[in-house]
Amino acid sequence: MVTDTADDSGTPSLNKGTTDTVLGLTYGYEGRKWYRWASARYRFNGSSNGVDRGDKVLLDLVGGIRPNLTGYLEPDTVWLLELNAEYGQRAEKGGVKIANTGGTELFLSPGLFWTKRNFAIKAGVQIPVYSNLNGNQAESDYRAKLVFEWHL
Repeated sequence: MVTDTADDSGTPSLNKGTTDTVLGLTYGYEGRKWYRWASARYRFNGSSNGVDRGDKVLLDLVGGIRPNLTGYLEPDTVWLLELNAEYGQRAEKGGVKIANTGGTELFLSPGLFWTKRNFAIKAGVQIPVYSNLNGNQAESDYRAKLVFEWHL
């Protein structure tokens, strides 16, 4: 469970003043050659300034391949391809749904997972491939992510 997903106290422009909660289930398989994952998450969005920000359902399907089988002490690369779906409910104020909120978006997300012993780098980009947003909303643009990990 993750709390305070909407709180970034160090950056007031990003602080929505709410506490969100994420609950989910995941499945994964990691073989020598193939990877596969699936996850379903529900994000309970908090309220801010009398606006009940619509909850969101997040779904992910991931497949990956390790093109070169390596030993544990050698660098290891896995190429990933994800399909990510986001289903957002409309926000409400005073029990009335806000027109230009909520909707559905799908993303195709190629990525790379590179490890060497207990260090890992994960990199990827989300490319929007489908959008059905309610009302007049800007569609999502590309999203990029780069993560460095040190497993102790």
